[in-house]
Amino acid sequence: MEDREHGPGREDVIESPSFLPHPEELKRVAHLALAEDGAFEDVTSRAFVPPEARAHAVVRAKSDGIVCGLPCVLAVLREASTRIVFTRLVKEGTEVKAGTEICAMGGPARDILAAERSALNLLGRLSGVATHARRFVRAVEGTGVAILHTRKTTPGLRALEVYAARVGGAEPHRVGLHEAVLAKENHFRAAGLPLGEALRRAWKQIPSGTFFGTEVETLGEFCMALEAGVDLILMDDFPLDQVKRAVQERDARGLGKRPLLEVSGGITLDNVRAFAETGVERISIGAVTHSAPWFDVSLKLVASPRVP
Repeated sequence: MEDREHGPGREDVIESPSFLPHPEELKRVAHLALAEDGAFEDVTSRAFVPPEARAHAVVRAKSDGIVCGLPCVLAVLREASTRIVFTRLVKEGTEVKAGTEICAMGGPARDILAAERSALNLLGRLSGVATHARRFVRAVEGTGVAILHTRKTTPGLRALEVYAARVGGAEPHRVGLHEAVLAKENHFRAAGLPLGEALRRAWKQIPSGTFFGTEVETLGEFCMALEAGVDLILMDDFPLDQVKRAVQERDARGLGKRPLLEVSGGITLDNVRAFAETGVERISIGAVTHSAPWFDVSLKLVASPRVP
């Protein structure tokens, strides 16, 4: 696509991973973001900017990190106006330094200004999640341990935050409750049964082939879960020494990596490698999504278009 004022458009060649959410999901989120920001009734731009005014703008990183969310930026621009031409200046998933020009656009000035905050919010949020995920993944390099994130996501944005975490190298523990059985303390309380008995009864209710995991809070519960034959044992808030003992107990039974062992709770960038070196297979970290720092970006109008 060519725009004489802006140069070669690149909106049809954003190289995104295959796990990018469906275009209809991007459109839904883009419309919601614009609507809640009142972008379709931008009284400031209408007061200051002539309707015929055109502009060029560039988005720059103000911090170091992983760029994630360019397809969302495009979706916001398309939802705001079909007359904005979008230019990708770096690839999705690129690691950049502060000051790097990420993308550019040209078209009706009013439309660009109306879409600005919604586009930057999504880019900043998703890039922040991808960047935080990558930090944890790098912290355990060489151990073979998988970094997972939890369901502690922003309501309505789960698909995009799961995508962002994957761009950073982290996988979801579960995308939703439908995906696998994971018994927790409240399930046992609601069932009114001790952990071991509850697990044995649950086996009879679970369809064949369904992944079955359980959370445990003590070494005693861990041993009961081993006896129940579940696929996964998640050790919640276990101290490092108890995680090591649990791995030894599992390995002493000669069953290989069955069940899979996972740790969660209190995991930070400072201690994640120590937990990864205990012999567990997985570490789940809610902070990947619920505490990811914002990736700061800014949009500035410029005198001439940016063309790659």
